[in-house]
Amino acid sequence: MLQVAFIRENKDLVIKRLEKRNIDASQMIADVLTFDEERRGIQTQLDNTLAESNTLSKEIGNLYKSGKAQEANALKEKTSQLKETSKELTEALNAKAEALNELLYKIPNVPNEIVPSGNSDEDNEVVFEAGEVPTLSKEALPHWELAKKYDIIDFELGNKITGAGFPVYKGKGARLQRALIAYFLDKNTEAGYKEYQLPHLVNEASGFGTGQLPDKEGQMYHVTGDNLYLIPTGEVPGTNIFRDVVLNEADLPIGITGYTPCFRREAGSYGAHVRGLNRLHQFDKVEIIRVEHPKNSYDALTGMVEHVKSILNELKLPYRILRLCGGDLGFTSALTYDFEVFSTAQDRWLEISSVSNFETFQANRLKLRFKNSEGKNELAHTLNGSSLALPRVLAGILENYQTENGIEIPEVLQPYTGFKILN
Repeated sequence: MLQVAFIRENKDLVIKRLEKRNIDASQMIADVLTFDEERRGIQTQLDNTLAESNTLSKEIGNLYKSGKAQEANALKEKTSQLKETSKELTEALNAKAEALNELLYKIPNVPNEIVPSGNSDEDNEVVFEAGEVPTLSKEALPHWELAKKYDIIDFELGNKITGAGFPVYKGKGARLQRALIAYFLDKNTEAGYKEYQLPHLVNEASGFGTGQLPDKEGQMYHVTGDNLYLIPTGEVPGTNIFRDVVLNEADLPIGITGYTPCFRREAGSYGAHVRGLNRLHQFDKVEIIRVEHPKNSYDALTGMVEHVKSILNELKLPYRILRLCGGDLGFTSALTYDFEVFSTAQDRWLEISSVSNFETFQANRLKLRFKNSEGKNELAHTLNGSSLALPRVLAGILENYQTENGIEIPEVLQPYTGFKILN
């Protein structure tokens, strides 16, 4: 969440930047500042009450030592009153702090100055495009038909076992899926990211730490008996490694990667655009996460974008990069670049990665800090990106690499698959 001190010192900037999200935040910001002023007022009263109580306690001790028990007893009655007052003030302070946090949880991150204004994904800016869209024959099929033809993904079987959006990968389809995971992890570790195997369920504190709660609660599968959540992305358990941690400045930067299945309810998603692998309730993803010094985080974001580009260049898939507009920007992000691969058989772009800088927004919730050169604790910046989400990458490979003889496997994946063509 946003820091109150930042809001207090940059009130007009915060309101203006949030307008890029099509939000009039003036009343919310006014309420935050009012609650903060009231909270600080109660804190001052509490500090004065505790100071007075401590002073009286010392005075009472001295009076007893001097044999002035009657005067000491008279003051003890006053200390009892001060203790009761301090208890009431502490309760009022906690209630006010909780109310302030409830307000802050509702305010999204402030967009970076280069985020374009806009209402929806139609207003996102294309900043890069690469690769050639292959020319397919008239008999070319969309990936869900190819999956059926070559018996590599069974959507109906997944529907039988669980429900829609839970596909079953079979034979060479399962092998190709595993190959992609291994390839992505190898590319990430070669780039300096440390590999982790992470839990697939998280507690409520982890959901709040990275901003999925309360913003995306309706999109998450909730295990009510244990109050745990199935992860919607590896970003959640990965970033929460650093919750309540104070790092040394020399520890930065930190980069981690991990493979996880991801689970999203995707409530309200219907229609032809969600066919096949286009939108699933369970899917595989390899994530990259960085913890950075604030002065270096945007250079790190550029590096992450270049890293994902290098993977797609090796896969030789046609893709483009979008800078998300304010209306399409995620709740926690200050700046996001989306990668989209072109689905030739569907004649449309499919999102395969988001790379984002959250600045201090997540770190403030996580209490993720580092001790700077002056010896003071400072909030770190967090970043994450998909490297990569598998379903639409797989869809792109199946559709763009299809031939009359079968589906050719990208050269870079062949050492992982053990076969050159899927037929």
